[in-house]
Amino acid sequence: MARAAQVLAAGGVVGYPTEAVWGLAARPEHAAELHRRKGREPGKPVQVSCPDVASALAWARPSAALEALAALWPGPLTVVTAAQPACPPDLAPGGQVGLRVPDHPLARALLLAAGPLATTSLNPAGLPAALTRREAARYALADLLLGEAGDPEVPPAPGSLASTVVALPGRAGDPARVLRAGALPTAQVRAVLAGVGLVLEAAP
Repeated sequence: MARAAQVLAAGGVVGYPTEAVWGLAARPEHAAELHRRKGREPGKPVQVSCPDVASALAWARPSAALEALAALWPGPLTVVTAAQPACPPDLAPGGQVGLRVPDHPLARALLLAAGPLATTSLNPAGLPAALTRREAARYALADLLLGEAGDPEVPPAPGSLASTVVALPGRAGDPARVLRAGALPTAQVRAVLAGVGLVLEAAP
């Protein structure tokens, strides 16, 4: 973890396992490096992964819906919501920030060592996300991969899904929307939001 923190502080990129697919992380001020490594267009959103709920909520404007969904963290849920004014524009295009608190020992150890990080799935643009350390190594996008080959904590099982992505509404009366169906069942998210009077629209 000390080596990973050094790589990140120097502007590098670290690959790490999550309870969903493998992730790629950079310091928030170096978020553009994730786009460069993946070959994706600049300005495409990345998420902010945090070690705990309190640090995730600090990036966003408070809302009852966000507080309710925070009960599902740690876990494979990314919430897109209104960002705090101090959130860097690279992480909050259009004033919206995507937040995640992963539930994986190595991912959480990385975030505890390095602080909240700009993250995205570990894959070149247009290709499937890495599900195992071998796949992550083959893509060769990271300066450092966490874990050792064969470490039982490292791989999600083949067939794992990415995190479920839910966007909270910007205006009263609008529904929340599923931007990506993923590892967290949509029904679970819908039930939580119903508790604060918010309707959830499924992904098209």
